[in-house]
This record gives sequence, C-alpha cells and structure tokens, in this order.
Amino acid sequence: MKKIIKIFKNPKTKMIIILSILLFIYTSMCAFSYAQTVSSDLAESVFRLHVIANSDSKEDQELKYKVRDSLINYMNSLCKDCQTKAESVEIAKEHLSDFQKIAEKTIKENGYNYSVNVSIGNFEFPTKTYGDISLPAGYYDALRVQIGEAKGQNWWCVMFPPLCFIDVTSGVVPDESKEELQENMSEEDYAIISDNDSTEIKFKFKILEFFTDNGFLTAKKQ
Repeated sequence: MKKIIKIFKNPKTKMIIILSILLFIYTSMCAFSYAQTVSSDLAESVFRLHVIANSDSKEDQELKYKVRDSLINYMNSLCKDCQTKAESVEIAKEHLSDFQKIAEKTIKENGYNYSVNVSIGNFEFPTKTYGDISLPAGYYDALRVQIGEAKGQNWWCVMFPPLCFIDVTSGVVPDESKEELQENMSEEDYAIISDNDSTEIKFKFKILEFFTDNGFLTAKKQ
C-alpha cells in the first residue's frame, strides 16, 4: 500500500496514470458510439424472420421448417417489388392476419393442432451468417412466429433483402441480394457484414458483438 501511495506522489507518474485512464475512457466512449451507430444503421436496413418451434423433437423441428417455407413463399410474393425495408415491414403489417392463417393452415395440414402466435416487433438476434454475409448480434425488426409452447430451437433469416432462400452451405450470396443490401446501407456498414478477410473489419465486427453481448446496446423503443 505504501508503495502505491509513493507512486502516486510522483507528479510525473501520477500524470501518466491519469492520462492513461482518460485515454481509456475516451477510447471506450468512441468505440461505444461507433457500435451504437452501426448497430442502429444495420437494424434499419433489414427485416428478419424468427420462427420458434414447439419443442426440440424431430417432428416439431420439421414442422418449424414447413411453416417457415410457407411464410417465406407468401412474403416473397408480397414484397417482390419492395425497394426498402420500410416498404416490406408496412406490407407485412397490413397482411399480419394472413401470415397467421398461413401458419395455422400449415400446422393443421401436417396433423398438428398447435396454437401459433405471429407478431411484428423488435427482437434480439444472435450473430448469424448467411452464405458470405454475416449480421452481428443485436436488435432487429422481425416477423416472429411462435409455434405451440415455443420452447424449441429458433430459426432466423432475413426477409428483406431476401436472404432466406440462400443455400448457406455454398457460402455464396447471389449478386442481386448483395446489391439490395448495398442500396439500403452505407458503404461502411456493408463492408462490416460482407468483408470477412480484412483484419480491421473483423475487429469492428467484434466491437459490435462485445457491446451487444454485454448488454450495452439495447432494443430500440417501439
């Protein structure tokens, strides 16, 4: 303890410590501000789909995918001419009851009587990769579908721009989908989700994940 006190009594050492603390605070604030801005911009660029299965049983998981496919088919027919996320969200809201009916119909046709809850809101998503595009964890507007008790594994994708039908095993997103992404976000934001080789971009991606995973970036108010 005496050694520590002695160190702080040295004016030069004391100044170095204070400056180091101030530099750390400033850097942290800049990193947080950057993460908050980028997270918000990305969230404003995409509209996602979130389907939750009744349980983790094989049958319930298979049903989840059938409900997903029915909803995506309908969404794609509705939003084939949409140019912005705002348009797709508005159309989805106008047809929310239709999404509900389609999900219920699919469940019934497959021999189940599960209830289903379909809603549009701002929900938390983990980091997800779609081919060669990666979206960092954060809060995104989404169409959420809860099947039965909704205690099974989740399934996520991007409804706008349309990335739901991409074969992630190929590791390639079609150029037309990338073009839509680019048109709806800044050059910086697009680089963060698409450039997996740059060390700088990887570092920025990790900054976003750090602040989200530790609860510093929270859901926007509806």
